[in-house]
Amino acid sequence: MPRTPMPRTDRARIRTLAVASAAAVAGALLALPATTARAVSPDVVISQVYGGGGNSGAPYANDFIELYNRGTAPVTVTGWTVQYASAGGSSWSRTTLAGTIAPGAYYLVQEAAGAGTGSALPAPDATGTTAMGATSGKVALVTNGTALTCSSGCATQPGVKDLVGYGSSASSSEGSPTGNLSNTTAALRAGGGATDTDGNAADFAVTAPAPRNSASTGGGSGGGTRIHDVQGAARTSPLAGRTVSAVPGVVTAVGPAGFWYQDPAPDADPATSEAVYVYTASAPGVTAGDSVKVNGTVGEYRPGGTGGTTNLTVTELTGPSVTIVAHNAPLPAPTPVGTGGRVPPAAVISGVTGGDVETAGSFRPATDGLDFWESLEGMRVELDDAAVVGPTSTYGEIPVVPQGSTTRTARGGILLQANDANPERVLLDDVLAPTPAATVGDTLTGATVGVLDYSFGNFKLLVTATPAVSPGGLAPETTTAPAAGELAAATFNVENLAPGDPQSKFDGLAAGIVSNLRSPDLVALEEIQDNNGATDNGVVAADQTLAKLTTAITAAGGPAYSYRQINPVDGQDGGQPGGNIRQVFLYRTDRGLSFTDRPGAGSTTADSVVDDAGTPALAYSPGRIDPGNSAFDASRKPLAGEFRWHGKPVFVIANHFNSKGGDQPLFGRYQQPARPSETQRNAQATAVKSFTDRILAVDPNASVIVLGDLNDFEFSRTADLLTVGGSLVDLPRTLPPGERYTYVYEGNSQVLDHILISGALAALPYGYDIVHLNSEFPAQLSDHDPQVVRIPLP
Repeated sequence: MPRTPMPRTDRARIRTLAVASAAAVAGALLALPATTARAVSPDVVISQVYGGGGNSGAPYANDFIELYNRGTAPVTVTGWTVQYASAGGSSWSRTTLAGTIAPGAYYLVQEAAGAGTGSALPAPDATGTTAMGATSGKVALVTNGTALTCSSGCATQPGVKDLVGYGSSASSSEGSPTGNLSNTTAALRAGGGATDTDGNAADFAVTAPAPRNSASTGGGSGGGTRIHDVQGAARTSPLAGRTVSAVPGVVTAVGPAGFWYQDPAPDADPATSEAVYVYTASAPGVTAGDSVKVNGTVGEYRPGGTGGTTNLTVTELTGPSVTIVAHNAPLPAPTPVGTGGRVPPAAVISGVTGGDVETAGSFRPATDGLDFWESLEGMRVELDDAAVVGPTSTYGEIPVVPQGSTTRTARGGILLQANDANPERVLLDDVLAPTPAATVGDTLTGATVGVLDYSFGNFKLLVTATPAVSPGGLAPETTTAPAAGELAAATFNVENLAPGDPQSKFDGLAAGIVSNLRSPDLVALEEIQDNNGATDNGVVAADQTLAKLTTAITAAGGPAYSYRQINPVDGQDGGQPGGNIRQVFLYRTDRGLSFTDRPGAGSTTADSVVDDAGTPALAYSPGRIDPGNSAFDASRKPLAGEFRWHGKPVFVIANHFNSKGGDQPLFGRYQQPARPSETQRNAQATAVKSFTDRILAVDPNASVIVLGDLNDFEFSRTADLLTVGGSLVDLPRTLPPGERYTYVYEGNSQVLDHILISGALAALPYGYDIVHLNSEFPAQLSDHDPQVVRIPLP
């Protein structure tokens, strides 16, 4: 039975969003010729420049220059100077420094005040009187007191330790100058001041000023909290419940009830996200590309409300007061994920065991997939040539992985394994921009960029532009036709088939049975609904459903199929309320198969095995296995039937075990995830195995086929219980790993459907095939793939 997604009520909260692309909002930068290359500073650098102090709208009353010691030892700066010249000038003003800058510490130099008002700077470590240009200029850190006289080529002058040319007209810089500044923006060096590539444009972001003095260390806030302080290197914010002020950043995505924004001057710690969602509860009045400062309360929002207690929380700012500092700021560059960028863990989702990750320590983004994605929460993220590992869903979601991920299926998916649930998976979502129709094996050509979100138990990349699809050429499979003398037995979950479904579904299923499965002798069907489908009015008969299907098969050129089944007690077998789903034997009689009818069984009658002079027989055919067993409460009861293949008895048991509903999500709050549904499936497997053992106790060489939707993996305890002792062989386990899947869930290719055969049949040269018709494609007649075994019975 398919695992039904939670209602998508959370979409109303932050959805229907619009995002401007970086190209639409980025200010143009005029690249000037680079100066002669010089070695990057091993310790003290200029980490921030602001020249709009005291001007109209300025947040601070004074200009300032900020230094940062990116080294590992203290540096004495007594006798050094910071010097300023206009954008094209050669006359440099000097401010003399004194004291020592500790490793990881800042040093704030206060310069002249403008004519207007603004807040006072944090206590400066040095004070000068230089009036700097608000939009452009040149600032040098010099290890002596001699005034520079250069207009260009200043980075290589004697004593110059670091140089920043800001504004497009700056005549000297390291590499290209930064973008133009303003009364409300400063140039901030990335990595909290630690990044130095000798390229001003690359190393600095133009954003709201955030002066830091010697009391601030390690990328601290000094003049105000930063977003990485709000997020922290943790699964929940270290500031949760506290009010923060003047937190700067650039708006990257906007919706009707809030917006995401990101700090363009990140710290040096990849474990701390640089973005956060701001919940305004109504239209926020900002646009993508606005440079803003936000006051608000740090909160943790759990998607799904009271029904989402197993979800992780999302850090956000609530009750905000937003100040727009500038418009049209460049969007922070997206963080690449995959080869050449941040590489997600390959096998471990979480190393936490035994509880709530929100109260567990040991935040491990380098090794745990859950923490890896958490460290990017809210940020702009880029996947290059993303590999599609699940079809586009009805919710517009596409599961993808970075190139190079393992272990892939033979057709381009990614395989769920006992010790690898594929933490590199992320779901693309269409809440910011449409997503395309995509099939497993496709590639999303180029850069897929979006904002990283979390809901419904998954991390999701909300794409900001529709990705381009490069088709992988995947096509539905067709199996080999059975040879003369080969019994072909198949299983097919037809996903709540009812007479009210469109004729196209019946015709499509019929075509799959006739053309792709090559008209097997026997098909065990799961999820056949009653004659009025989900209408809950006491009807349990399914003759109309089956008549419509068998008629469609004949119309598709297939044989005349008969069927056998037992109507369930109304409302007792689970599934869609009112649907009364059940298993059905569909069989053809023109190739040597016949059904042995032994009537008398009702929906609550337990079938049994009879020893007929050393030959096993069923007391009832068809009959139900142990329907009074609590293992089958609110779940389908196995259907047993006795067939004859050219006069030889064959015992077939069709199953549809308890669904995985109620299990905790892989990327959820509780690790390792609890799977309470397994308890009932294990009991169901025990009951079915007991019944087959009774057949084989009478005749160890009996022909027994157990098949259907077991709702569990080939490596599961459920499968172990059915195969214990070796009397039944689970055929999915016999395939190469890359072919072991019948279902794709949230991008994980996995086995849910099985065919098991008794030892006597397994000793024959049988052929077995999972026929991929549905699970990999966005247009599906069912969410399960059928499978077939061909057995050359003598």
